[in-house]
Amino acid sequence: MIHSSISSNFIEVNNRKIHYLSAGEGATILLLHGWPTSSYLWRNIMPALAKKNRVIAMDLPGFGQSEKALADSYSFRFYDRILDGFLAALKIEKVTLGLHDLGGPLGLFWAMQRLEKVDRLIFMNTLVYPDFSWMVKLFGLSTAVPILKNIMSSPKGIERALNFGVHQKEPLSKAIIQVYQAPFATAAAREVLLKTVQNLSPKGFHEISQQLSSFKGPVQILYGEKDRILPKVKDTMERVKKDLPQAQVRIFPNCGHFLQEEMPEAIAETLVDFMK
Repeated sequence: MIHSSISSNFIEVNNRKIHYLSAGEGATILLLHGWPTSSYLWRNIMPALAKKNRVIAMDLPGFGQSEKALADSYSFRFYDRILDGFLAALKIEKVTLGLHDLGGPLGLFWAMQRLEKVDRLIFMNTLVYPDFSWMVKLFGLSTAVPILKNIMSSPKGIERALNFGVHQKEPLSKAIIQVYQAPFATAAAREVLLKTVQNLSPKGFHEISQQLSSFKGPVQILYGEKDRILPKVKDTMERVKKDLPQAQVRIFPNCGHFLQEEMPEAIAETLVDFMK
């Protein structure tokens, strides 16, 4: 269930239908999800933040209820144009970016070229730098190997990915998993899901790495330490702290990759404090 204070909306950006969740008024927080989730990931974080902020969680193209055109590139520059167009369409001039998983590098690539539009940065369990762990390399390779890629993008594969990403003993409920599976009911949608990983060039990560330290605004780092999807998350966030020494850090020792599903109240509380 999604809280009654959150509205579901569609907007056209660069001739593509984009879906997003919205709540509250005030300074804008844009929350970006990763693979294979959607704006739904943020449903339990948004109400607390929306008491004093305008909170928007978008479905990136290729995910959720947003358009999944096979002809699109799903490259860094493609998502860069989408984010720019999305914020322009909503007349948003400055944002706090909440970054998780694949949404991290996509948001950072956009932000590093528009520092004047970024108020604050929130890092969760996400990729930042070009030196990937063996797990991330294996994942990328799997999206291109014929039999493996079909398994990964299947409903069962999505379910496995989600449950692999939580540390708690109980797997996610069937109802939650079905929400994440539903957007990929067709073969074309599943092909796009794979393409969102395949077309992200290492060059984009290098650009982020070179420019990150130039951000001078407030930064919050919070992450689940028991992340099997990004096993180097601790190293990554320690490096982010070196690049951005102003960052506040909160570690959740008994939490996995999808911390928004495992500990939404604690995550929301941390972010409300940060936004003060």
